[in-house]
Amino acid sequence: MTAVNPMNETELTTRLVGEIETLGATLARVRESVGRVIFGQQQVIDQALITLLAGGHTLLIGVPGLAKTRLVETLGVVLGLEERRVQFTPDLMPADILGSEVLEESETGRRHFRFIKGPVFSQLLMADEINRASPRTQSALLQAMQERRVSVAGSYHPLPSPFHVLATQNPLEQEGTYPLPEAQLDRFLLQIDVGYPDIDAERRMLIATTGAAEDKATAMMTPAELQAAQRLVRRIPVGESVVEGILKMVRAGRPETSDIPEVQRHVAWGPGPRASQALMLAARARALLDGRLSPSADDVLALAAPVLRHRMALNFAARAEGVTIASIIERLCEPLA
Repeated sequence: MTAVNPMNETELTTRLVGEIETLGATLARVRESVGRVIFGQQQVIDQALITLLAGGHTLLIGVPGLAKTRLVETLGVVLGLEERRVQFTPDLMPADILGSEVLEESETGRRHFRFIKGPVFSQLLMADEINRASPRTQSALLQAMQERRVSVAGSYHPLPSPFHVLATQNPLEQEGTYPLPEAQLDRFLLQIDVGYPDIDAERRMLIATTGAAEDKATAMMTPAELQAAQRLVRRIPVGESVVEGILKMVRAGRPETSDIPEVQRHVAWGPGPRASQALMLAARARALLDGRLSPSADDVLALAAPVLRHRMALNFAARAEGVTIASIIERLCEPLA
């Protein structure tokens, strides 16, 4: 029997390039479809798509009225994902998210417990205003976000695949908000800060959304195609210089290993290894979104802030001196710029 020769490196590269080009064309249609509904937030849209391509979760932070909730709903439609929404409130309980067991009695009188699934059993969970719930309820998502399963009454229940949490958060300065636990913040691949649109985008939005008819998003991908894209992201090659740049940046953000005076003096705790993993996956996903074969240092620089800003904390001296997380991240980016 003649052995089948495996594909050589050239053939593998050719196939990879073809897959990236095909997916790049599909992602261009995805961006266009989302952009017809969400105005003036192209960077926010791209970062949300990067999160989904990397298989992660994202935290959208901004004042009310900036279309954060609508963005999540639109992404669910465009990517063909089964989407559910939970409005977080102070009286929300963990069982309202995960589900609970109820006691049922059969016609013969036999009693048994039946598990009723909560809204977390969806492909895209929108956790709306997540920081309005108590820390106990916020932490109910920890296991789901990390393990893609939940444990109720000693039994494990797997979540659908793909599974993504897109949470919206109001600024902590607003009334009735609770800060998210550090362990949960670390589970979010990116923290996307949503700002106000520019005047031209706001003018287009004003005209488009107050007329007799509004544009609607249409499905451009299926969940299976999204999962195939996520597998492709992990196959994208990364140059040694990019790997070293990620490692140096993340390790320089830790007071224990940093040689940057500002970090040693002002950072209480820095990003852990999950930040390096997030930066690597996000850089690959950004290259794929742009139809490129491999990520560059520019991808790392563009994603440094959304990957690192929720994984670092400043000490009291930094706050007293007016030092911000943004200024520390800018300092970390200088060697790669």
